[in-house]
Amino acid sequence: MTLEIALLQMVSGEQVQDNLEQARALLAQAAAGGAELAVLPEYFCLMGRTDRDKLAHAEADGHGPVQQALADAARALSLWVVGGTLPLRGTDPGRVRNATLVFDPTGRPVARYDKVHLFRFDNGHERFDEAATIEPGARAVCFDLASRTGASWRVGLSICYDLRFPELYRRLADQGAEILLVPSAFTHTTGQAHWEPLLRARAIENQAFVLAPAQGGVHANGRRTWGHSIAVDPWGQVLACRSEPGPGVLYASLDPERLAQARQQLPALAHRVL
Repeated sequence: MTLEIALLQMVSGEQVQDNLEQARALLAQAAAGGAELAVLPEYFCLMGRTDRDKLAHAEADGHGPVQQALADAARALSLWVVGGTLPLRGTDPGRVRNATLVFDPTGRPVARYDKVHLFRFDNGHERFDEAATIEPGARAVCFDLASRTGASWRVGLSICYDLRFPELYRRLADQGAEILLVPSAFTHTTGQAHWEPLLRARAIENQAFVLAPAQGGVHANGRRTWGHSIAVDPWGQVLACRSEPGPGVLYASLDPERLAQARQQLPALAHRVL
């Protein structure tokens, strides 16, 4: 039996409550569309006027309005909810952790991943340096998703810029990942050049489904994100892609037989030497 998933594309702004209301509406739409797993994009709860705005909204792990909203939605909608990313307090008071949190259909938190690789880019016109406000994580994280059919899926977590570092995904594959999540806020510049090729490569080399919900549009702070939320199968074929900007829900069906077929016909993971 297939696993029905939904990728939620957003154009998040400066007001946390407005973003949470939009996220809840998209989650409700995903549940109504039959999804079991819904994944929000990176920075779903806040794209501030400046990068430092997120510091004022940092939550303690396990407590806070954003975490409560995610847990409540998962419980009310009987949905696995992956909260793209939200700012959590770390060890450095001047920075936060950019964290993905996973909630099961009872609203229970089951996994947390802190973004390991921090984006830096400067082409003379656009400048980004996440390390100025974000403290990096250090662990690869997987969790087990029990579907309504009784099947179990092993899901690996990553975030946006992580996509450029295949060693992280190999670590997730070593942990048994069958689905790789990549909630993102790719810039329009880098997304146009590299988004789909990198996602398809991660799917092909790890023989796993790759699911990448994204921010997509022009934000209040002037930043333009690429969007193009996408689902890719273990053969590198695109199952679904949202080509237009703006908020919305992208659906896809993940077939375990397709996963098994790809790994059986071309057992590349078993052929590794180094």
